Amino acid sequence: MNPAPENNESPEPPRRPSWAGELDALAQTVDGPVLAPGSQGYDAEVAVFNGTVAHHPGVAVGATCVADVVAATRFAHAHGLPVAVLNTGHGPSLGASHDTVLISTRRMSDVVIDAERRTARVQAGVRFGQLVEESTAHGLAPLVGSSPGVGVVGFTLGGGISPTMGRTYGWASDHVTAMDVVTADGEEHRVTPDDEPELFGALLGGKSNFGIVTAMEFALFPVTRLYAGALFFSGDDARAVLEEYRRFTASAPDKMSSGLVFLNLPPLPALPPFLQGKLAVCVRVSHVGPAAEGERLVAPLRACATPLLDTVGEMPYSDFAAISMDPTEPATAVEHFGMLNELTQDTVDALIDAVGPGSGSSLNLVDLRHLGGAYGARPATWNAVGTRDAAYALFSLAFVPPGEDVAAYAAPGAELVARLAPWLSRRAHPGLLAPADATEHRTRAAYDPAVYERLRGLKTAYDPDNRLRVNHNIPPCPDRRHARAVRRR
Repeated sequence: MNPAPENNESPEPPRRPSWAGELDALAQTVDGPVLAPGSQGYDAEVAVFNGTVAHHPGVAVGATCVADVVAATRFAHAHGLPVAVLNTGHGPSLGASHDTVLISTRRMSDVVIDAERRTARVQAGVRFGQLVEESTAHGLAPLVGSSPGVGVVGFTLGGGISPTMGRTYGWASDHVTAMDVVTADGEEHRVTPDDEPELFGALLGGKSNFGIVTAMEFALFPVTRLYAGALFFSGDDARAVLEEYRRFTASAPDKMSSGLVFLNLPPLPALPPFLQGKLAVCVRVSHVGPAAEGERLVAPLRACATPLLDTVGEMPYSDFAAISMDPTEPATAVEHFGMLNELTQDTVDALIDAVGPGSGSSLNLVDLRHLGGAYGARPATWNAVGTRDAAYALFSLAFVPPGEDVAAYAAPGAELVARLAPWLSRRAHPGLLAPADATEHRTRAAYDPAVYERLRGLKTAYDPDNRLRVNHNIPPCPDRRHARAVRRR
């Protein structure tokens, strides 16, 4: 796989491809827009939240329905082209080049809540802000991402670490009950744990390698309120806060989900004064249960240093965005991920040395999310989401100012990961892969070896020509006899 250049400058377009003359026929078949480079609306259609990698596809198809996805996929299949799906929300994307058919699903935004069964059915373009608004009207809540702008389907296919109820209910992927998917040959499938269970399990963790999910059904939970919010501390108190957070997570019940974040943000006027060009440490908590119990659990964190801002309290589930307070405007930022096996005193020392006061680190954000609890449970039916024994997920981010070289901002995150190597799992996680991880070696690390080989067999069965390769790619097996065996199951 050849990722696009790590900048937003469009490479020189090649000569008009032989299939370009058939785009008018495709446009007659598709209800949504069919846009070639240079046409009005093309740039907006292919835009992403994180501009580290840009898209320059040969054609962008704005799907409004499943039939549009089928038509675009069959067009790609007929002309031997790669086909990719544009990420709906915040997730990292890989650049689609001039020979790619890129499908955007943002117009597919139907949500159906079944209050009696406590389930939701969402189309591929739904984001969590819309889903939470509709589900909470029925007294139900989904396992959400950190922001209303996060795409539901992409988040869930990667596993889904929820800041609100993750340790209580586990990975979002484990609660999926059915999916509608269009495979690389343009065929529609409805997959469940009973109907095509191998494809069902491969999509959950294997993501877009096996097809384009057009709709998903999953469980909702009877939660209407949380004891949640954030505690902000001065960076000078980073060690005291991190040491207390280590003690806090060592005994936290499964009803408590949390994370700790080092924030080193530029002096932007929109930020509170204590965040403008100053190091701060933020502890985010979300307790599913009585507010009094949550307050008792959080008390030691409040007492470890003087908070600069304390937003923790009882809130309706619909206010979940107030926990993480993620930015809502697109930006360019370099990401690095890791999974920590443990948080020891030596780990604390290494983190403080790397990103604490006086470190000189240029990382703008380092996020440590507590796992354990229900994250370690086996799913009721097999899926490809692994690394379930990790204790914490690690995420770092370095913003890239407009016009500057992305590559120049990659080193700090890589250095942090190297500093924490003694405590990092050898396994990555399929939902925590950056654009730089789009190599076979790094993608393979996101799966247990046996699971990876199982996924390769399924890739051979459902996408033998690797049309769905603009992703963290799992290549098909050279021997296609295995594919026939898989599809007969």
